[in-house]
Amino acid sequence: MSTHEITVQRTDESQPKFVSKDDELLATLGYKAELKRNFSVIEVFGVAFSIMSLLPSIASTLNMSLAAGPVGMTWGWLLPSICILSVGASMAEMGSAMPTSGGLYWWTFKFFPKSIRKPLCFLAGYSNTLGLIGGLCSIDSGFASILLSLANMASDGKFVPNKFHNYGVFVCCAITHGIAGSLATKYISKLQSFCIIANLAVIVITCVGLPLYKGTENLNAGTFVFGELDNLTEWPKGWTFIGSWLSAIWTIGAFDSCVHMAEEATNAAIAVPFGILSSISMCGFLGFVVMSVIAACMNTDITATMSSTAGQPLAQVYYDVMGRNWSLGLMAVLCVLQWFMGLSILVAGSRQVWAFSRDDALPFSTLLKVVNYKLGVPIRAVWFMVIIAIVIGLLTIVDSAATLALFSLVAASNSLAWLLPIFARSFFNVDTFVPGPFYMGKYVSKAVGIFASFYLMFVIFVLSMMPSEGPNPTPQNMNYTCVINGFIWIGCMMYYYFFARKWFEGPKQTFEEFTTIDGNELNGSNGIEYLPEKE
Repeated sequence: MSTHEITVQRTDESQPKFVSKDDELLATLGYKAELKRNFSVIEVFGVAFSIMSLLPSIASTLNMSLAAGPVGMTWGWLLPSICILSVGASMAEMGSAMPTSGGLYWWTFKFFPKSIRKPLCFLAGYSNTLGLIGGLCSIDSGFASILLSLANMASDGKFVPNKFHNYGVFVCCAITHGIAGSLATKYISKLQSFCIIANLAVIVITCVGLPLYKGTENLNAGTFVFGELDNLTEWPKGWTFIGSWLSAIWTIGAFDSCVHMAEEATNAAIAVPFGILSSISMCGFLGFVVMSVIAACMNTDITATMSSTAGQPLAQVYYDVMGRNWSLGLMAVLCVLQWFMGLSILVAGSRQVWAFSRDDALPFSTLLKVVNYKLGVPIRAVWFMVIIAIVIGLLTIVDSAATLALFSLVAASNSLAWLLPIFARSFFNVDTFVPGPFYMGKYVSKAVGIFASFYLMFVIFVLSMMPSEGPNPTPQNMNYTCVINGFIWIGCMMYYYFFARKWFEGPKQTFEEFTTIDGNELNGSNGIEYLPEKE
């Protein structure tokens, strides 16, 4: 098997003395390789697929779909999945051409005009960081909800969890994630195969077990599954259906994790687009199948399912169809998968925190950009994310509206971070883009990018901001996402214009020039050449 490694002499002797093609590509983007490339193409996909964890995510967000009835569960899943795929395709092109952990804000800087690229790059980085921390909060809150629903079912409803129980479990979960996320990447990468297999196994058990226990003669009719549009909100039916999209949008919302793992991936130009497109496609298709099966087997009294004392509609579906023991067993498995889901988003999110700190954009960047080279992990970035998540998680103690804001926060903040580079590449500097291995072609690429841009604007400024229960919200059911994101976005821009613009110059050149390769002097990072291949 041929290799593409060369022996080099660096000015920094603490760094490895070998350069791969992945490291050469990273060098052309201005960065030296600091993380270990322990993630294969499949394992990069595994990170995104693990964060999406289909059934645990459905369990955490099923109430959003149920508000529109079975149609909200089925078509309310499939339609946004197709829209999300357009976003992923645009992102996959940039990730294939320019794979770096801070890709979203890096691409924003590259494609916007010079007059506005620095503040928008700054905004993209902060919004993406906030979205990933919000993702950790919502996933760990979901873990707490699932774990406490187990306690409720095991006690036959005698134990009814409250918000303080939920926050206590949430904090413990976040701390365990911090401990596990500090492990060497060679161990974390191997966990991805387990996550892929376990997620697929529980999907198969659900899709086979529910109909078997229900009995084919007792399944709900196809007209109910694919044609029953309910309205359990005060909105018109049409808007309630569109609001049901949030379940899929929240679930299939971790594909940018492949970008953040780019500097730890082997064959990153292939791994990043493969991970993005395959995770979206699989979750979109399998989610539609799972939602259809659940709709075919659940109690037709949707209100009873939503008001389950277990606090989990999916747990109630399992309980109604398969009984107490099966429901306990399956929810326990979902609880484990939800924990791994949180670990994966912590790993990916910490790489965004580290990359943004590497460009001196975050407070305490000097501390956060430090890498433990022995483990190949930015440990300080890991714990920074855990601590901020625990603080933001205090919102779950306030009320259900604040908890819901955490879920919408992920959609709004991440969508803005995705929108900026896609919009910039679709409307500015298109000719400066040099494609990587994955490319849709000039005209298809632009059309997909434009569609993705308008879809993301709708998600950010309309869908994620609207009150979920109706046009006349109370303080208890108001959607505070607009308040939280508005505060962050406006605060970010004020911070930039009053302070950060004095030192923030966008992505920095951290690549240290090679002094020699086999005794021959080089002119800089773009002068890397490979020795003849060795067999």
